[in-house]
Amino acid sequence: MPATEQKERIAALREKMKSCTLCPRNCGVDRLQGEQGKCGAPLSASISSIGPHYGEEKVLVGPGGSGTIFFTHCNLECLFCQNWTISRGFEGGEEVSTAELASLMLSLQNRGCSNINLVTPTPYIYQIVTALSLAAEDGLTLPVIYNCGGYESLEALQLLEGFIDIYMPDAKYGADEIGEIYSGVPDYFSRMGAALQEMQRQVCDLQIDGRGLATRGLLVRHLVMPADISGSEAVATFISTEVSPHCAVNVMDQYHPAYRAADYPRLKRRITAEEFRTAREAFRKAGLKIL
Repeated sequence: MPATEQKERIAALREKMKSCTLCPRNCGVDRLQGEQGKCGAPLSASISSIGPHYGEEKVLVGPGGSGTIFFTHCNLECLFCQNWTISRGFEGGEEVSTAELASLMLSLQNRGCSNINLVTPTPYIYQIVTALSLAAEDGLTLPVIYNCGGYESLEALQLLEGFIDIYMPDAKYGADEIGEIYSGVPDYFSRMGAALQEMQRQVCDLQIDGRGLATRGLLVRHLVMPADISGSEAVATFISTEVSPHCAVNVMDQYHPAYRAADYPRLKRRITAEEFRTAREAFRKAGLKIL
């Protein structure tokens, strides 16, 4: 990306923070003045933890691990969130400047990590792209992963083009009304669908190098939930027909009741082996590439 265009995109993201529209909630608060929207994120990027992570998908790990940066706060309010102390801001993170964030990215590269894995980055898009620009000037060459909940602004994603190599969104639900009940947003499926299409346009299907590591592309995560809350067949059909028939998907079985799940009958148990088999079969029938 030409330097001039890069600066223009960073400036445009900064402008969106003045009346925050970085995500579909469109809170309209002035983040530059320290005001906080629904996500509760502060002005400076807030980090919960950083380091090599070996529990990610095999195509992301490699011998040096995936270089994860876990950000605090989230633009979703999932009742079953397994990292709720971080996502809801109850566990305070360390606020860092963009220069410090760039330095942390470079430190992960120096430690031999396979990529820079930005976990829950949505509230900090402006700070992240600024840091990426600084880190690139100092030699950052690793693929950058945008590891998000899938509830993204189309405008903001368009401004990210050229900064992100691998998009790894969740595809949580197959219907808007379910997202409103369990994640506190009225239009999750609609927004997620449009976001996946834009991500696919930017980076295309997942590309794997000779080492078996992802270098570019879209990788979708789908968490199977009890009683098919996640609408697996609808999600699989949408991805196959509206995003890409060759899309890489990780169908995940690690749901367990967390946060406020015990208060909701449909959430208060783990999934069964049959529920997982049925969900996975829906993605197989759709012809998608299951990791």
